Amino acid sequence: MTNRRDFLKKAGVATAATVGAGTLAAPYVHAQSKTPIRWRLQTYAGPALAEHVIKPSIEAFNKAANGEMEIELYFSDQLVPTGELFRAMQRGTIDAVQSDDDSINAPVDVSVFGGYFPFASRYSLDVPTLFNHYGLKEIWEEAYGEIEGVTWLGSGSWDPCNFVTREPIRSIKDLEGKRVFTFPTAGRFLTRFGVVPVTLPWEDIEVAMQTRELDGIAWAGITEAYTVGWADVSSYYLTNNISGAWAGSYFANSERWNELPDHLKTLFRMCMDSSHYYRQHWYWWGEAHYRTQGGKLELTSIPESEWQTIEDEALSFWDEIAGQSERNAKVVQILKDYRQTMQQAGPPYRYS
Repeated sequence: MTNRRDFLKKAGVATAATVGAGTLAAPYVHAQSKTPIRWRLQTYAGPALAEHVIKPSIEAFNKAANGEMEIELYFSDQLVPTGELFRAMQRGTIDAVQSDDDSINAPVDVSVFGGYFPFASRYSLDVPTLFNHYGLKEIWEEAYGEIEGVTWLGSGSWDPCNFVTREPIRSIKDLEGKRVFTFPTAGRFLTRFGVVPVTLPWEDIEVAMQTRELDGIAWAGITEAYTVGWADVSSYYLTNNISGAWAGSYFANSERWNELPDHLKTLFRMCMDSSHYYRQHWYWWGEAHYRTQGGKLELTSIPESEWQTIEDEALSFWDEIAGQSERNAKVVQILKDYRQTMQQAGPPYRYS
């Protein structure tokens, strides 16, 4: 696999800071010579996590494409810093991305709902339900349809957002002053409770916990804490979460996407769906398994009556986001309607 240095050399880019400025020749199929289409896809995930959240589906795609197309998979920050992924994809520096809208700085108003929008979901099934049955899919298509060069291909759910920390969190007050690695919008919300959001490259998080540059992580659930090694440098896991599932998407450079014949577009979408399906049961298994059998992290909880303060504040945060655009207001109203429906439905949809 090409490493970052080889990639930059081939791209004619001198430093990592100028990756986004380079435009590479577009891969394509010669109708007569049958030259395979080649894509470079970068995920938000590091190598250990990518083994679950995307690598099997890309390997399946390459096998099923039968020599017509090959996707080279790159991990978090391997070719382009995560925060620059959208612009790099727009320019054709890379061909496709798996990430959330928030982390890649997608220039659309709805990007704030990507990743962990506070308390937008309780369970992982909420995300595909909202996109496929409550209208979010059409809203995202509209939003990205206004942006040249990038095509939004679809969204799915990942794991919940819990705190993994060096010191125990047993009350809201314990959050004050904690330096926490998290997502942009989630961090913006958590500052209301004294949390200090910290942005670092994904691969630096483990060391930052060891050197005490970080007090904690609010980037994932317990499955990822064990899978990527964060459980080895932390001591506690807060069972309360600020979101039941991460909302992530697949994106592609529009020119590269439009060049594909329909059968390869269909195959790619099927592989996206296979990744979405795998994550549903892998995370559902892992969140229970590691709580009960992990052995490395002590579980702590904030009493539900106190935690309700944070959930109530999230609704105020929603209203602020709704005020940013008519489209955001529409999304927030959908979230409110969905929340009410789930509460009215009762168990197993909502227990409180």
